Amino acid sequence: MSTLNKGIEKVEVTLKWDPSPIGTPDNDLDIVAATYPADAPHGDPAYLVAFDSRSPDGTITLNRDSRTGQGFGADEIMTLELDRLSETYARVLVGVAIQQGEGRKVFGDVANTAVRIREGYTDLAEDDFASVAGATAATVAEFTRDETGKWRFHPGLRGFDADPDAFVSLMGR
Repeated sequence: MSTLNKGIEKVEVTLKWDPSPIGTPDNDLDIVAATYPADAPHGDPAYLVAFDSRSPDGTITLNRDSRTGQGFGADEIMTLELDRLSETYARVLVGVAIQQGEGRKVFGDVANTAVRIREGYTDLAEDDFASVAGATAATVAEFTRDETGKWRFHPGLRGFDADPDAFVSLMGR
């Protein structure tokens, strides 16, 4: 039997935070997406998108990258065109990592941090990271391809105590 359910097609993830107080090191948070192959959805990612980059096929793009949190609106914006992603991929995880170069910082140290995940005009999830205030990184969304080829969204915030390099190797396991 066929279905009228389209699944998730195109998603936007936005991240915002307030700049650090004057005289203190900048708060630098980064959205990271990891794409996993269908034959190893919980292994190492096939590729990562972060730091003002895009996926090899152009389906996942970091459109805006901030190192300070200064400015109005979203500080970082990532677009995921899941409906265009090759069938060789079955899982995409999106996370947020805090750069640790100027000393250890956790989400509780960064004022007014918020993430929003949207498909079109529909909010799929929003969070302020309060439940992972002691973490240095967190996964914020998981997208999986079901048996019909449609993408499904799985909300959930999972905190990690890891620097950005370690986080990307741990986040999908």
